[in-house]
Amino acid sequence: MAESVESAYLAVVLRVLRQYKAMAERAVAQAGPVAAFRVTDSEANSIAVLLKHMAGNMRSRWTDFLTTDGEKPDRNRDSEFELEPETTLDQVMAWWEDGWRRTFAALEGLGPGDLLREVRIRGEPHSVVQAIERQLAHYAYHVGQIVPLAKQARGPAW
Repeated sequence: MAESVESAYLAVVLRVLRQYKAMAERAVAQAGPVAAFRVTDSEANSIAVLLKHMAGNMRSRWTDFLTTDGEKPDRNRDSEFELEPETTLDQVMAWWEDGWRRTFAALEGLGPGDLLREVRIRGEPHSVVQAIERQLAHYAYHVGQIVPLAKQARGPAW
């Protein structure tokens, strides 16, 4: 029996997200723990802040994905852009891993019949496909910020 378009779509989404995750992690590894916290100016985010924000977004969006609003009431988005001075890269990476664990668990739990179901994000209705595409774009955007920051930090050794 041939694979359905819906099943193929879910497989592609998982593959692409794993690629984004790996790309960001390779960049972080090259940047190192000191550069991960460096900011280029007062309006910029560090790699660590971007990782923390993505993790917070993942926790909110993918926890109870099909049954609760993707913007959880306990999420404090603004705090995702702040780091306590004692925060370590290991802590940030633990948040990151937790976010991805939730993301992959939610997506792996979906079946072809779920793709047109309605979910809400900030009270707005989205099909599951729309919600997935929203997150794909969001994660690509931030990975697209992380990689150049790491490359800049690494310099010619990149």
